[in-house]
Amino acid sequence: MGAFAWWRRRRARAALAMACGAVAVAATLAACGGGGASGPPAAHGTATFALPPGTDPDYIFPFTSRANFSVVNAEDFQYLMYRPLYWFGDGALPTLNAGLSLARPPVYSGRNVTITMKGWKWSNGETVTAQDVVFWIHMLQAVGPADWGGYVPGEFPANVSGVRATSPTTLTMTMNKQYSPAWFTDNELSQITPMPMAWDVTSLTGKPRSGGCTAAVSACAKVYAFLDAQSQDSSQWEFSSIWSVVDGPWRLRSFNPDGSSAFVPNKSYSGSPKPRLARFQETPFATDAAEYDALRSGATGHGRPVDVGYLPVTDAPGKPAGATAGANPVRGYTLDPLYAWGVNYFPANFQSTTGNGPVIRQLYFREALAYLMDQQAVIQGPLHGYGQLTVGPVGTYPATGYLPAKGAPGDPFPYNPAAARQLLASHGWNVVPGGITTCAVPARCGPGVRPGQALSFTLPYATGTGWVAAEMTRLRSGASAAGIVLRLEPMPFSQVTAIAGGNCVTDRASCAWDMANWGGGWTFVPDYYPTGETQFLTGSSANSAGYSDPRNDALIGQTLTSASALPLQEWQDYLSRQLPVIWQPSGPYQLTEVAGGLRGVTPQSTTLTINPESWYFASG
Repeated sequence: MGAFAWWRRRRARAALAMACGAVAVAATLAACGGGGASGPPAAHGTATFALPPGTDPDYIFPFTSRANFSVVNAEDFQYLMYRPLYWFGDGALPTLNAGLSLARPPVYSGRNVTITMKGWKWSNGETVTAQDVVFWIHMLQAVGPADWGGYVPGEFPANVSGVRATSPTTLTMTMNKQYSPAWFTDNELSQITPMPMAWDVTSLTGKPRSGGCTAAVSACAKVYAFLDAQSQDSSQWEFSSIWSVVDGPWRLRSFNPDGSSAFVPNKSYSGSPKPRLARFQETPFATDAAEYDALRSGATGHGRPVDVGYLPVTDAPGKPAGATAGANPVRGYTLDPLYAWGVNYFPANFQSTTGNGPVIRQLYFREALAYLMDQQAVIQGPLHGYGQLTVGPVGTYPATGYLPAKGAPGDPFPYNPAAARQLLASHGWNVVPGGITTCAVPARCGPGVRPGQALSFTLPYATGTGWVAAEMTRLRSGASAAGIVLRLEPMPFSQVTAIAGGNCVTDRASCAWDMANWGGGWTFVPDYYPTGETQFLTGSSANSAGYSDPRNDALIGQTLTSASALPLQEWQDYLSRQLPVIWQPSGPYQLTEVAGGLRGVTPQSTTLTINPESWYFASG
């Protein structure tokens, strides 16, 4: 199923480095719930977690459509209450964590895969069973292509010919052919979130009866419509008899219109460790400055406004080469940079109806634009040394076995304005540095390019992250040196993703854009095996820019079935130079600030999941 449509994918919080709303003062609460094997024996205290601006949760149902498929809805919100079938993130590595998963590791035999549930409990006392997995799969089979953000043509559920719960604890799937177990586990099974029978309803009035989705795919559309409507009414989340049924370590205590939310321990949580905090608070801020002020005003003890926040990159001291972080300007906190398992880029729309689509489809034009993106200067400048080069479709951090044995390659398009000008001139363009380059020889400019067509494009980008704004200004200046005009349009993250997330196949009106930069690129969550089918395969849900290349599709197909790493290496080498998108440096997801006395926050997971059930205060 490969999905990181806009959830994995386009890292909602990474795209913004600010925060919004009022600051809640944490108060020490009475102990409740049990303690784990380590740390204090009883839960106590409130830990407050800062959310950047515009990243407050807006969807609670863990069957998420494209429009709501974001890190903040999944990793920062839904996962606290509703656990995926398989949990990924073991320390800083983006690998399967069997201990935090609802099922034992899958067992493969030819085209069959068997899943055995551990018997965890829902908060209403029911067991998390194989039928709960069937419920989610049936819903995907019924409405997935239209309403599941991670849909990829030909993949899950189309690549499964049979799904059967053979017992309350055991589920067997038959695949349409033999796939790589690593890929099928990491990119297909990873996306399933079992759903309780309490959700298989179409009404809350009277005595709700089963909606029938668990038993029959044909009944799922009505159940989905009901649950989707319930999820969109955030004013009722904390009171809902639907969303109060959880199997994760937390349950929602309150949710406010400003996006702030509070969680308390789920006393029925079957996993370990049990929450050590009595309360977990997510608090949004209006600006970076407001969050930074809250950090600096934090005193020791539990009355501080923020326990886990972030240092705005613009306020970070330079990071010396080879060091993890520079000197921390915030007293009483530990600075721990968090980088996501992913890549950063912005799309150029191959399907643009503005008249620029034919230009964008020319590889030489994308190469010219790539030569004008000075990644190293952005890392050393506005990122203050905190950043990673994006050199292709596979992330270079953390170190994994997915890269070639020789390690991460260098930037395939290092900053070179002269090379950009030469490429354009050699393909029939009249290059006017500082002016507007136009097509002088259409036969050389490429199919569909008009005589006299100007290299002029709109480029909306997400506001709120200082280094992204600085990067865009730098790119506009560099592009001008080749006569390329980039009309920058700063706007909120949600507006940028709405522009770049349209489906041109079904709605041609949504194709009237050239480029768009939400700032955060893509995280490989919950598609942890970086094979690229979700964002780069022809027709996939997150490939909204319409990139299509037969060789790319064929190479991706090989990565899904081969047990060898060679096809993955061959594919990433090919695609890095094909520029299906414009690579840009990956900044830190955030420069995390952890209050003194709060334990268990580090190491942070590169999958961007948070585990506040592991957090605790060193003293009461």
